[in-house]
Amino acid sequence: MKASLAALAFGLLVSSCAHLPPGVAHPPATTPEARAAASRWQHELDAFARAERKRPVATGGVVFVGSSTIRMWTTLSQDFPQRPGLVNRGFGGSTLADIALLAEPLVVRLRPAQVVLYAGDNDLAEGRSPAQVAADFTRFVVVVQGTLPGVRIDYIAIKPSPLREALMPRMREANALIEAQTKTLPNTGYIDVFTPMLDAAGRPRAELFIADGLHLNAAGYRLWQAAMAPRLIPPR
Repeated sequence: MKASLAALAFGLLVSSCAHLPPGVAHPPATTPEARAAASRWQHELDAFARAERKRPVATGGVVFVGSSTIRMWTTLSQDFPQRPGLVNRGFGGSTLADIALLAEPLVVRLRPAQVVLYAGDNDLAEGRSPAQVAADFTRFVVVVQGTLPGVRIDYIAIKPSPLREALMPRMREANALIEAQTKTLPNTGYIDVFTPMLDAAGRPRAELFIADGLHLNAAGYRLWQAAMAPRLIPPR
C-alpha cells in the first residue's frame, strides 16, 4: 500500500512537470545544465562534504537549504531546540534554479525527513520570471520526492526587502504561484513570511534588515523563527 501511494504521489509530480514552460523541465543530473551548476558551486559543495566528513549527518533530520538568507542563519539549532538534527545548506548568491539542479548533493543524499527551502529572490533579481521560479520549485520537489517519497518540503515565501522593493510585484506573483502548487503537490507546504514583513503602508519593514537592506538581522530571524516553529515535524 505504501509503495503504491508513493508511486501515485510521484506520478502527480511528474504530471505537473509536463506542463512546465519550455526550457525548465526537470533535467537529469547528467545534463550540461546540471554539470555547469555543480562546477559553478564546487567550492561550496566541497565545503559541505568536508563538514560532513568531520561531523556525519544523521538521517531523518531537517535540511534548511537556500541562498544567503539561509547561510547567514547561524542560530538555527538554538532557535529550534525542540528539533535536533538541523542541517544548514545555505550558500550565498544561489538561485532556486541552482538548488533544483543540485538537489541530490545538497539534500537527497542526506535523507532528511523534512526540507525547508528558501530561494527565489536572486532568480527574480537576475531576470527570471515568476513562472520560471515556480517551475523550479516543482522541479526541486520532483527530484527530492522522486527518491525520498516520504519527505516533507516546506517553502519559505520570497521575502520583501528594502533593497529589492521594486521587485515586490514579481515576488507576490511567484509566491502566489508556489503557494498554489503546494496545495496540489503531495506533502509540501508554504510558509508566509512575506505578509508579516510588511509595514502598515505595505512596504518592507526596514527594522528587520541589516544595513545592506537585503539580509535579515536578529529581529528578522525571530520573525522567521515564529513562522516556522509550528511547521517543523518532530523527530521520528
